[in-house]
Amino acid sequence: MELSRPHRLGRRAFSALAGTTVLGLALGGSVSSAALPYGGPGPVPTGPPPGPPAADGRRHRVALDRYSLLVDGRRLALWSGELHPFRLPSPSLWRDVLQKLRAYGHNAVSVRLAWNQHSPAPGTYDFTGVRDLDLFLRTAAECSLYVVLHPGPYIGADVDAGGLPGWLTTVGARAGTTDPAYLRHADEWLSRVNRIVARHQFTRGTGTVLLYRADTPERVGLEHLRERLRADGVEVPLLHAGSPLAWEEPERTRNAAEARRLHFARLARGSTLHNVHMAYGGTSWGWLPAPSAPSPTYDPTAAIDEARRPTAKLAPLHQLGHLLRHVPDFTRMTQAPAIRAADTRIRVRRLANPDTGAQAYVLRNDSADDVTSTVPMGGTEVEVTVPARDAKLLATGLHLGAGRKLAYATVQPMLALSVGKLDIAAFVGRAGETAHLVLDCPNEPWPTRLDEEAAWTFDHGKLHVVVPLKEDRLTRVRVRSGETDRTLLLLFADDAASLRLWPYETPSGRVLVRGPELLREAALDGPVIRLTGDTVDERELEVWAPPGITDVAWNGERVQSGLGRALSLMTVWPLPGVPGLDLPALDGWRRRTENFEVRPDYGDEGWTVADRRTSHSTTPVPDGGPVLFADDYGFHYGDVWYRARLDGASGLESVSLAYSTGADGLLMAWLDGEPLGTHRPGGAGDGKGTWTATAEFRLPEPLRESPRARNGEGAAPVLAVLVRRTQHGQDAYRAARGLTSARFEGASPDAHWRIIGAAAPDPVRGPLNHGGLYGERHGWHLPGYDDGGWEPASPAAARDEDGRQGVTWYRTTFRLDVPPETDASVGLVLEGTGVPDRDVRVQVFLNGWNMGANVGGAEGAPHTFVLPNGILRTRAAANTLALAVLSDGDTAPAPGPVRLELLGSAAGGVPVKPVPSPGRRRG
Repeated sequence: MELSRPHRLGRRAFSALAGTTVLGLALGGSVSSAALPYGGPGPVPTGPPPGPPAADGRRHRVALDRYSLLVDGRRLALWSGELHPFRLPSPSLWRDVLQKLRAYGHNAVSVRLAWNQHSPAPGTYDFTGVRDLDLFLRTAAECSLYVVLHPGPYIGADVDAGGLPGWLTTVGARAGTTDPAYLRHADEWLSRVNRIVARHQFTRGTGTVLLYRADTPERVGLEHLRERLRADGVEVPLLHAGSPLAWEEPERTRNAAEARRLHFARLARGSTLHNVHMAYGGTSWGWLPAPSAPSPTYDPTAAIDEARRPTAKLAPLHQLGHLLRHVPDFTRMTQAPAIRAADTRIRVRRLANPDTGAQAYVLRNDSADDVTSTVPMGGTEVEVTVPARDAKLLATGLHLGAGRKLAYATVQPMLALSVGKLDIAAFVGRAGETAHLVLDCPNEPWPTRLDEEAAWTFDHGKLHVVVPLKEDRLTRVRVRSGETDRTLLLLFADDAASLRLWPYETPSGRVLVRGPELLREAALDGPVIRLTGDTVDERELEVWAPPGITDVAWNGERVQSGLGRALSLMTVWPLPGVPGLDLPALDGWRRRTENFEVRPDYGDEGWTVADRRTSHSTTPVPDGGPVLFADDYGFHYGDVWYRARLDGASGLESVSLAYSTGADGLLMAWLDGEPLGTHRPGGAGDGKGTWTATAEFRLPEPLRESPRARNGEGAAPVLAVLVRRTQHGQDAYRAARGLTSARFEGASPDAHWRIIGAAAPDPVRGPLNHGGLYGERHGWHLPGYDDGGWEPASPAAARDEDGRQGVTWYRTTFRLDVPPETDASVGLVLEGTGVPDRDVRVQVFLNGWNMGANVGGAEGAPHTFVLPNGILRTRAAANTLALAVLSDGDTAPAPGPVRLELLGSAAGGVPVKPVPSPGRRRG
């Protein structure tokens, strides 16, 4: 959802205003002339960006003009990566992902907060444990990242009801409007959030919260929101539907080529406010996901995947992030006169910096073929190849240190920085292409080839360097001249090699590190540079550091090093890779069936009587019938059970049950303990995340007369119904879930309905963790539950058994012993659930935490669940695994083989604290 649009000022009026002053982004819309460092009128010139943000105790000024954000009078190109803390329920791992965002070039993290995760009931809010916003904001500041905060109330994000709490469906509040009932609850939510945010504002120097995004579609309630924020002490700039600075929600991209096309196109439009959606996808665990994201894996195309590993899409984002950070020319670009490639299949957009004269060229090829063409760049016709359905970003006129200027290059600049008396410029392209770079050199330089791939020639004041880019290979060329004592080092890398280049800013100067899979931190300690990071394979380590640094330490240990030809410190021996890790087999399983609720004599006295006649739902209440919607009785997440005593049911021939669910819902029904069948809604739903269906069950002849009546008991038969109601739609949060009506043929019984769903949420796992299955209500999913009386049964062997309708549970325990210096990501693989026509639903619980559901037999059904460290005990500790299996009567009640899989590992990582996982309470 796009929350920001261009300002309502006309483009000409806005440009004129922005060209002579600085537009404040403060809540009141004030002008911040203090942002001008030189005290005069006119736009802020191109210059070094502000330093890395921190909670430094100093006041800061934030403003913008038509080019970029201005932080303390310096231009900032914001390169934000989106991360949803609620999709990573292990606070220790927040630091891991935030450090990776910073290392991969991001200077900000975009954060959404899900109201429903924090508020199980009206007036009740929880910001502890995995919901600790204060901890997240502190960690982001420690990782030197700005924060762009979006607390909603509505956030979309493929979350149940768009993040609105389930209880909001029952209070008559119309979300997203100025309805006083809604504003009262929304204000309370935002005030609780703002109480924390106010302590972490970058403008006050107490944190790094830089921008606040608002849920104000079509400007409804904007002034009310401004008053709310002022009252709560929030003073950072507010982004909303009328902001001069547009915040876009770019579509997801599937691969590196699509990522280049998308983000280069935004750059070509002059944008300096960028957001990668998603930088880290994470897990839609429990009952968190909306119908639009029914898979537990959220955004499998994210740059950093659910297992916290880099993906193939990461390289262009890494390169562009560091370009925006380390080449300030890109913070003040304007549209330049159009140029054309000789082959019109390549479309060219040209930008120019009015201060430096640097120009950028975005070349896009939407055709299905690689296209080679000449493009006029810097007064020269340059031959460039753009791969099919891909894009390139090229530049001319960049200053690469003292007296060196880029004439043109056929590869993308990635960074330009100075370390001591060394100027370093890195250029990147795809493996297999040849890089051609040309420097303006009035006098003949003295180039030195440090790697065998490079070649050069000097002709008419220009140094031509040609480098064939090889897979995961860095090529270095040193350039000296008599005009300066500064040396220029040119680095050429393909995508893979660029992902092992790590610039880092320390209080004593910049450093550049090459080699490891990740650099987390760098600190200068006297003559020693102390580096912290990760390795997967054995890697050589090369460091460019300020003068006086003579030694290198890696992860706390000194490593032997010496001065290399590239004026760097090179380690004598490679850094070690990660050792192998064996995972245990999952055995010792025990099994127990449930469905006690279907028995006629089951005691349902404690269930809620379903006898309401009106509802705030948008789903109509059937004429003459009671409200059966689960939300109206306080059951907002997970499965719900219904029981109805049917007085006067003699001669009953059929039962019709209308129901409403989110994606992958289902219904199971029994009469007096005998299964009537299983039903699933079909079709594409209503387009807003709701599927409705009517399950018609014709009673077999033996059931047409109540079994208990035949036995002379005379009791009314009992209809029991289990509904997997699943999620609320993002844009239709008040649509009913669960049963909506019941109709009978052959008799007109008087039905007395009762309903039960999830028990009260425990204070650790929150309201979205569990539903209303018998095993959930009685703690079968929790550590410490005594399953000694359950029968031994293997999930793999049980799939050959006869079908059974209902719910079956499996439990086992296992231990891991991962060395402290190893960061291992472990997954749970359900091998037998992706078989067509095997409709088995499996709910996965690890140490009581609901990791999500697998819909067996569905196309693209997830087979692997990522088990986040912290919830997963990896240091010689026991883990409890529980599976709740729903089978339809035609399918054996078993998921098939279940195993652990090592998804990735690295030597390094961050310290991980166990996430509390309360067990079953005794007594």
